[in-house]
Amino acid sequence: MTREVLVTRKGQTTIPIALRKKYGLREGARLTVTDSGEGILFKPVPSTIDLAGSGSKRSSPEAMKAALDKLRDEDL
Repeated sequence: MTREVLVTRKGQTTIPIALRKKYGLREGARLTVTDSGEGILFKPVPSTIDLAGSGSKRSSPEAMKAALDKLRDEDL
Protein backbone atom coordinates (compact mmCIF):
# COMPACT_ATOMS: atom_id res chain seq x y z
CA MET A 1 0.00 0.00 0.00
CA THR A 2 1.42 3.36 -0.99
CA ARG A 3 -0.15 6.60 0.18
CA GLU A 4 0.89 10.20 -0.16
CA VAL A 5 0.76 12.38 2.95
CA LEU A 6 1.59 16.01 3.64
CA VAL A 7 4.28 17.11 6.08
CA THR A 8 3.37 20.29 7.99
CA ARG A 9 5.82 23.09 8.72
CA LYS A 10 6.23 21.55 12.21
CA GLY A 11 7.29 18.23 10.65
CA GLN A 12 4.02 16.48 11.49
CA THR A 13 2.03 14.20 9.22
CA THR A 14 -1.08 12.03 9.45
CA ILE A 15 -0.80 8.26 9.20
CA PRO A 16 -3.62 7.01 6.95
CA ILE A 17 -6.51 5.35 8.82
CA ALA A 18 -6.04 1.99 7.07
CA LEU A 19 -2.46 1.78 8.39
CA ARG A 20 -3.44 2.96 11.88
CA LYS A 21 -6.08 0.21 12.03
CA LYS A 22 -3.76 -2.43 10.57
CA TYR A 23 -1.06 -1.74 13.16
CA GLY A 24 -3.33 -0.86 16.07
CA LEU A 25 -2.06 2.71 16.40
CA ARG A 26 -4.14 4.91 18.65
CA GLU A 27 -3.69 8.38 20.01
CA GLY A 28 -0.61 8.44 22.22
CA ALA A 29 1.00 5.39 20.57
CA ARG A 30 4.78 5.44 20.56
CA LEU A 31 6.78 4.78 17.40
CA THR A 32 10.47 4.31 16.72
CA VAL A 33 11.78 6.28 13.76
CA THR A 34 14.64 4.78 11.74
CA ASP A 35 16.57 6.17 8.78
CA SER A 36 16.76 3.06 6.59
CA GLY A 37 18.95 4.68 3.96
CA GLU A 38 16.08 4.42 1.48
CA GLY A 39 13.55 6.30 3.56
CA ILE A 40 12.03 6.66 6.99
CA LEU A 41 10.71 3.60 8.82
CA PHE A 42 8.15 4.00 11.61
CA LYS A 43 7.61 0.98 13.90
CA PRO A 44 5.20 0.69 16.82
CA VAL A 45 6.82 0.34 20.24
CA PRO A 46 5.17 -2.56 22.10
CA SER A 47 3.10 -1.55 25.12
CA THR A 48 3.34 -3.30 28.47
CA ILE A 49 0.22 -5.30 27.58
CA ASP A 50 1.87 -6.56 24.39
CA LEU A 51 4.90 -7.70 26.39
CA ALA A 52 3.08 -9.40 29.28
CA GLY A 53 4.26 -12.99 29.57
CA SER A 54 6.72 -12.73 26.68
CA GLY A 55 9.77 -13.51 28.83
CA SER A 56 8.31 -16.03 31.24
CA LYS A 57 10.80 -18.75 30.22
CA ARG A 58 13.83 -16.46 30.55
CA SER A 59 13.22 -14.52 33.76
CA SER A 60 11.91 -14.78 37.30
CA PRO A 61 8.55 -13.28 38.28
CA GLU A 62 10.33 -10.66 40.42
CA ALA A 63 12.58 -9.56 37.53
CA MET A 64 9.61 -9.44 35.16
CA LYS A 65 7.63 -7.31 37.63
CA ALA A 66 10.53 -4.87 37.93
CA ALA A 67 10.83 -4.64 34.13
CA LEU A 68 7.08 -4.10 33.72
CA ASP A 69 7.05 -1.41 36.43
CA LYS A 70 9.82 0.40 34.56
CA LEU A 71 7.87 0.21 31.27
CA ARG A 72 4.71 1.46 32.99
CA ASP A 73 6.62 4.47 34.31
CA GLU A 74 7.84 5.18 30.75
CA ASP A 75 4.28 4.92 29.35
CA LEU A 76 3.14 7.82 31.55
